Amino acid sequence: MSRNLFAVFIRYPVATCLMTAGILFAGVAAYFHLPVAPLPQVEFPTIQVSAVLPGADPVSVASTLAQPLETQFSKIPYVTQMTSQSTLSSTSIVLQFSLERSIDAAANDVQSAIDAAAAQLPADLPSPPTFQKVNPADSPIMLLSAISSTLPLTTIDDYVETRLTKSLSQIDGVGSVSIGGQQKPSIRIQLDPVKLASRGLSSEDVRRALSGLSGVNPKGVFNGTTRSYTIYTNGQLTEPAQWNDAIVAYRDGTPVRIRDIGQAVLGPEDNTLAAWIDGRRAISVGIYKKPGANTVSTVDKILARLPELEASLPPSLKIAVLADRTQTIRASLLDIELTLLLNVVLVVVVIYAFLGSVRTTIIPAVTVPVSLFGACALMWVCGYSLDNISLMAMTIAVGFVVDDAIVMVENIARHVEAGERPLQAALKGLSETSFTIASISLSLVAVLLPLLLMSGIIGRMFREFAVTLSMTIIVSAFVSLTLTPMMASYLLRAHRHDAGRPPRPGLFERAFARTAAAYERALDVALRHRFVTLCAFFASVAASVFLYVGIPKGFFPQQDTGVITGISEAAQTISVEDMARHSMALAAIIRADPAVEHCQMAVGGSAYAGTTVNNGRWYITLKPRDQRDATADEVIRRLRPQFAKVPGVRMYLQAAQDVIIGARLARTQYQLTLQSADVGALTTWAPRLLARLSGLPQLRDVASDQQVNGSALSVAIDRDQAARYGLTPEAIDGTLYDAFGSRQVAQYFTQLSTYKVIMETLPSLQRDPGTLDRIYMKAPSGALVPLSSVARWTTDTVQPLSVNHQSHFPSVTISFNLAPGVSLGEATAAIEAARASLRMPPAVVGSFQGTAQAFQSTLATMPMLILSALIVAYLVLGALYGSFIHPWTILSTLPSAGVGAIATLWLFKYDFNLIALIGVILLIGIVKKNGIMMVDFAIAATRERNMTSLDAIRSACLLRLRPIMMTTMTALFGALPLMLTPGMGSELRQPLGYAMVGGLLVSQVLTLFTTPVIYLYLDTLSNRLKARLRPLGADMPSNAHVEGATQD
Repeated sequence: MSRNLFAVFIRYPVATCLMTAGILFAGVAAYFHLPVAPLPQVEFPTIQVSAVLPGADPVSVASTLAQPLETQFSKIPYVTQMTSQSTLSSTSIVLQFSLERSIDAAANDVQSAIDAAAAQLPADLPSPPTFQKVNPADSPIMLLSAISSTLPLTTIDDYVETRLTKSLSQIDGVGSVSIGGQQKPSIRIQLDPVKLASRGLSSEDVRRALSGLSGVNPKGVFNGTTRSYTIYTNGQLTEPAQWNDAIVAYRDGTPVRIRDIGQAVLGPEDNTLAAWIDGRRAISVGIYKKPGANTVSTVDKILARLPELEASLPPSLKIAVLADRTQTIRASLLDIELTLLLNVVLVVVVIYAFLGSVRTTIIPAVTVPVSLFGACALMWVCGYSLDNISLMAMTIAVGFVVDDAIVMVENIARHVEAGERPLQAALKGLSETSFTIASISLSLVAVLLPLLLMSGIIGRMFREFAVTLSMTIIVSAFVSLTLTPMMASYLLRAHRHDAGRPPRPGLFERAFARTAAAYERALDVALRHRFVTLCAFFASVAASVFLYVGIPKGFFPQQDTGVITGISEAAQTISVEDMARHSMALAAIIRADPAVEHCQMAVGGSAYAGTTVNNGRWYITLKPRDQRDATADEVIRRLRPQFAKVPGVRMYLQAAQDVIIGARLARTQYQLTLQSADVGALTTWAPRLLARLSGLPQLRDVASDQQVNGSALSVAIDRDQAARYGLTPEAIDGTLYDAFGSRQVAQYFTQLSTYKVIMETLPSLQRDPGTLDRIYMKAPSGALVPLSSVARWTTDTVQPLSVNHQSHFPSVTISFNLAPGVSLGEATAAIEAARASLRMPPAVVGSFQGTAQAFQSTLATMPMLILSALIVAYLVLGALYGSFIHPWTILSTLPSAGVGAIATLWLFKYDFNLIALIGVILLIGIVKKNGIMMVDFAIAATRERNMTSLDAIRSACLLRLRPIMMTTMTALFGALPLMLTPGMGSELRQPLGYAMVGGLLVSQVLTLFTTPVIYLYLDTLSNRLKARLRPLGADMPSNAHVEGATQD
């Protein structure tokens, strides 16, 4: 029935051509509408919650801000990970949800939890907690700089915040816009405590006075008989001069103004933040995409909007694009598209070399564009994108899509050469090979099914690969059964018997004839020495197991995206000014590297940015790949020893990756987290583990986020003495907050933004703890009481710079990079051994996070994936051939492919990662085709021509040598460009290319000899089983496809 159905396409060529044209048209249209991305969109929904309490120490922030929020967040369903970092004045809580959860639904849950926690939050919290749909571990998709030679930084920041970032945040796909070195304008009221005391005032007196000096309150409307008036007042003070003139008290009938007791100045809201771009103070704007948004389309929208936004800024303010992640994405995709085109050319050359005729070559060559564009149409329907993974699938598919057509054309061509008319030859060839083509295609698609079973983010990513490749194979099989025989019936010429020479003479044909003759002689030797050949097969099985166990295991190839991110870390006691000096020295080293195009750094603690006061945050843009002599990792390695020239600070760099697993912003690429309800146990054991891991040769840049040795000034209140004066600890805390906490006492408004009025002591007095001797408080009696009368202080104590939690419990994260030549599997094994040797108490629980965690779970599933592919292949082949025995003959081709693939990876110093795993699974499908073509012919010859098993399999090997060689060579040449072509994204493609080329070469040599021998052994076993079962009336069922078996 299937043969009659497909024969219709031969008899109605116009309809077949129009159908093909329709597939091409739909595919071309879909190609230009497919979104472009570096990788499939498979990010975990992630939300970052931030809350600010100016002046609060990290422990207080963790207790009063983070803890109530975490309690409510822990009740949200589908949360897979919750981490928090509390630093001076702020906390950041990151919630990561399961892949199935909608980011918008998760946001609604987060907002509800924030509302529920509001009653437990501090009453003096300046603003409610906020959240953003962004993963803080991501790198920005675009980095802008705002620089002016005439405008102050506060003015630049104001323009950026009110006109640039608000508009950019509204662009579809943008998750958040962060400002580096933020200098948001504010009015800072800076008091002199001595002048305050001389006028009988305390800071609390001033704070209460300031809180009512400026405001915007409703006044109402005056309605007259003929006109109404809206009532306005000059209630707001918006300039420092107005605040300097403001009266806060009267003494002896004389007004006391701000300028009498200090000064009001315009300054940044947070004066600890600063950023430099290429050595110059500036404001940077980092644009982060929303989880799940398309990077390229989002950046395109940003670039389209930027000219309009720049036109609204002063001419002296220049906005420049420092980094655009899509440049490397576009370059990578262009490279793989060129690789795809090269594959097509190579495959066509291989076909021509074997067929020796332009007319014959055109037939399978047409299959390539039809199949690829047909797959594009189906990709558009499925909502997929053009990315490295899908294009890699299509590149590999080039070698597959012609295989079916080659089998069909080669079979039809043999009949034409035998003297049959092209139309009859096409109908006969279709009848003989339709089952073979269906078997090859179905078994190949079936092998890809285990990729669909992979869970988590990796399963989502490679699902697109498997589906894209499957769709391409299915389309190619359909084309091979419809268009290919139709074209063959018109393009192939009948063989002239009187020509006296072969129709395809030439150098290649003579070389192939010699190869076939040599193969025939070698095959006869193998068939005579079957046991030796069988031993060679079992040796390949043992070798594949040995190589798989021994090869270093990895997770995902290290990418070169043209961006390096980093965190610098100095002593926990360092000041902001000293940290800036260290950072400038590091920046000079980085900018001197010839591969660096731009260097942006920011200092100042921020829980939102994942840094403390002793950290610097770095974003380094490299020149385009063809303009530099080193990869991102090589740049890092050559910079690392130069950083030693700057004492007192360590620099941790890592190449930005497109695959982000986890939401923890760490100093280096891989993380191990320790958790314990006992903070003391963490404080004891985390440094010990850090020291042990720092000594491992497999690791580099080992760092910890545990920062518990920050300088602290401890004030001990004498409660009895304070009570004698009528002072409470709360009043003392409030006075200290007034002086040193950058306390917000008022605010003023414009139509574009809200600005804070901040109270503090004079900056010159904030540098010396001796200022505490000048602080006075007002007792209920009205008398001024010096702080020194009710408290004592010391500076020889330490307190944490940050408090970190994971899943509500205190945690310490140790991060690390890999030493050159070390795989992630070797590193994790060394870490586990180090942990075991320390014998940490059960109360301290350790687990890998992010990429390292995903690697461990993937490593456990790799053997099962390969086994699943083998089981599925066996089930499909058994169903197709109606046999329990002969599928094993076909599957016997696989061990040699595994040997070749893994040995090649090991030889060229690649680890066995997920991309290599895909190569092995693909080899299962490719190499099976050799066995299918042999076994399919041999079974038909045995049952329909009464040939012996030996004669049948020998004839199958010799007659099928040409299509076997052709299909293998097309797959081989299809994989070669993946292996050899450099350029952006080649680090993703090369492991797949090496695995496939190595596997194909070894399997091609071995399976041509081992498969016929195993067929004979298994056929003998099958006959013996049938003989034993016949007396019981249990004959084995006949093959369901006998009528459709190849009858060459």
